[in-house]
Amino acid sequence: MAVFPEGTDESSIFPVMPAIAGIALGTACAGIKQTLRDDILLVSMPATASCAAVFTQNAFCAAPVSVAMEHLPHAPCWLLVNSGNANAGTGRQGVADTRFCCAEVAKLSGSDAQQVLPFSTGVIGQTLPAAKIAAALPIAFANLDEGHWQQAATAIMTTDTFAKGVSKQISIAGHSVTINGIAKGAGMIHPNMATLLAFVATDAVIGQTLLQECLVGAVGQSFNRITVDGDTSTNDACVLMASGCSSAPEMKANSEHYSCFAEAVQEVMKQLAELIVRDGEGATKLIRIVVKEALGDEEAERVGKTIAHSPLVKTAFFASDPNWGRILAAVGRAGVADMDLESVKLYLDDVCIVENGGCAAGYTEAAGQRVMSQAEITITVKLGRGSASQQVLTCDFSYDYVKINAEYRT
Repeated sequence: MAVFPEGTDESSIFPVMPAIAGIALGTACAGIKQTLRDDILLVSMPATASCAAVFTQNAFCAAPVSVAMEHLPHAPCWLLVNSGNANAGTGRQGVADTRFCCAEVAKLSGSDAQQVLPFSTGVIGQTLPAAKIAAALPIAFANLDEGHWQQAATAIMTTDTFAKGVSKQISIAGHSVTINGIAKGAGMIHPNMATLLAFVATDAVIGQTLLQECLVGAVGQSFNRITVDGDTSTNDACVLMASGCSSAPEMKANSEHYSCFAEAVQEVMKQLAELIVRDGEGATKLIRIVVKEALGDEEAERVGKTIAHSPLVKTAFFASDPNWGRILAAVGRAGVADMDLESVKLYLDDVCIVENGGCAAGYTEAAGQRVMSQAEITITVKLGRGSASQQVLTCDFSYDYVKINAEYRT
C-alpha cells in the first residue's frame, strides 16, 4: 500500500493538470501483459519544441534506451511508451522491434522515425510484442488530446498502485508558464539517473542546451535522491519537453527568469520522486534521511544512501523497532574518512539517539518507539565536519515487497 498521511484518499491525489499548448497525449490498450487498462502512450510535440532527456547508466540498458539516445539529437517530436514489457536483455531482436515501432509512429504521423523517442517498462528478458503495439497505435493516435494527462500517467504504470502526476504554474515577466509531470515507479528503484520513467512538459520557450542543463540539475536533486530497493533498472529515462508555445520571453542562462523556471521544474520532479517512494512496493513507511554538517554534498549523499540501502535498517523500520545500532553501523561503513565519532549525532525526528560516540544520555526506548511507530519518519545525521547537507528518501521493507517481486512474472 502507498504511504500517505492518515485520512488521505489515494484515488484523489492525481491533480487537475491544465493543458500545455502543443503537447498532446493519446493512450490505447495493446494487451501487452494485461487487457484491463491502456498500456501504450503516444505524446506529440510541435516543431517549436525542445526536448531533453537523461537515461540509465546500467550497462545492460534496454533496447529503447539505446534507440532513444540515438534519436535524441534529431529534434524529437514524438514519444512512444509501453508498459508490461521492458524490451531489455533482448539483444538485436529488441533493437529491431524498437525501430519497427518507431517507424510505425512515423508512418502515422508523417514524421521521421528518428524523431520518435521510444520507452518501455515491465518484465526484462521477454521479446517485445511489436505487432500488438503497431496494431494499437492508430487508436492512441486518434486519442491525442492536450488534456489526457491522467490517462497517460495510468497507461505507463506497472506495479504502481496509483497514477502519479504533479502540476505547477509560475509567472515569467507577467506571462503564465505551466509545468506538468507524470512518472511511474514503485520497485527496482535505485537512482543512477533515476530508476523510473518520468515525463515532464512545459510551454516555456527555452533552447535544447539550456533545457538539458535544467533537466540534469533537477534530476540530481530529485530522482537521484530516492531509493526503494537499491536496484538500478535497465530502462531508466526522464524526459523534459518544452513546447515553446507560451507567450513568456525565451529563457536565458543565468537570468532571473531561468532561475525561477529551473526551481519550479526541480520542485515538480521532487514531488514526483516523493510519490514514487510513497508507492514503493509493499511500503508502509516513508523515511527521510537528512545528512548535515558533511564536508561536501557527495559525502552527505553517500552517508544518506548507505543508510537508505541497508536491508537491516529498512526491516527495522517495518517492524517499528528502534534498533538504532543498525543506523549507526550504516553511517560507520559509508566511507567517511577520518570521522570523529564523538562529533556525530543521530536523531529520530526530534529524539537524539546517539551523541559523544554512544547512546545519547537522555534517550529512552519509549521515545524511540514512539517515532518508529509513525508512518513518516525523519532520520537526521549530523557529522560535525562541515556545512554541506543532502536529503535522501526511502521506505521500509515489508513482507509484501518480497511477495510482489516473487510473483512479478505470474
